[in-house]
Amino acid sequence: MWSRVKIVGVILAAILVVAGCGSQKKEKVIHVAYANWAEGIAMTNVVKVVFEEQGYDVKLLNADVAPIFASLSGKKADLFLDAWMPVTHADYMKQYGDKLEVLTDLYANARIGLVVPSYVTINSIDELNGLRKKFSGDIIGIDAGAGIMAAADEAIKAYDLKYKLLTSSGPAMTASLKKAIDDKKFVVVTGWTPHWMFDRFELKMLDDPKKVFGDAEVIQAIAWKGFSEKDPFAAELIKKISLTDKQLSSLMTAIAESTTDEADAAREWVHAHRELVDSWIPQVVQ
Repeated sequence: MWSRVKIVGVILAAILVVAGCGSQKKEKVIHVAYANWAEGIAMTNVVKVVFEEQGYDVKLLNADVAPIFASLSGKKADLFLDAWMPVTHADYMKQYGDKLEVLTDLYANARIGLVVPSYVTINSIDELNGLRKKFSGDIIGIDAGAGIMAAADEAIKAYDLKYKLLTSSGPAMTASLKKAIDDKKFVVVTGWTPHWMFDRFELKMLDDPKKVFGDAEVIQAIAWKGFSEKDPFAAELIKKISLTDKQLSSLMTAIAESTTDEADAAREWVHAHRELVDSWIPQVVQ
């Protein structure tokens, strides 16, 4: 007959085995890449919050656009929520498109171009040379690998602009824009909509008669080819996301004006838009 000590030992061992089996269940991990574009930062943080609510471990990967496309094609990142088509990121899609899949259009009516404060006395790119000294001969750009920078280079050639395109970053560009506006100086930057700067400042996008920057674009969510089969729940959730001008503007403003970090601001936005967010969740078992 077993002693009481042996019985207790067996029970404890069984409990440990059960606990150990439970601890082996791993939560799903998803890697979301993003560049330092305001709308991408905002949408990425919202998606992070939503996936975490669904039990995912979300890893955010910040990089320039070129390495993001390379990482997606090599399955080192799963999602990118800020692909602009058919112009801005067309070269990357030509290079990597056969290894990628487009999940959905997140936002329509996006635009890129050259942006100036509303008090600037010109309205078209082809007028820039006439006020070169007022602008100090510089166009304030963002990251070197961004599609908008390639388009700005093309605009300089197409319009024979006597300007230098300065490499910067999204945050540095908006900081330069704010400083110039505070001082009521002329400044021209590479800009795009949607962006919170159009809510904060009085701005205008210069007319582009030669259509170098193209017309309206769509912001797409993309993944590595086969991701939908590997994680149908995550793919279906992304496919259900579509943001209106008002929704995306409120999200970007909430992120930009938050005194906390971006994730906390996104979490507050999700709570304030719970009905919308709930409509994104697939009604299937993970």
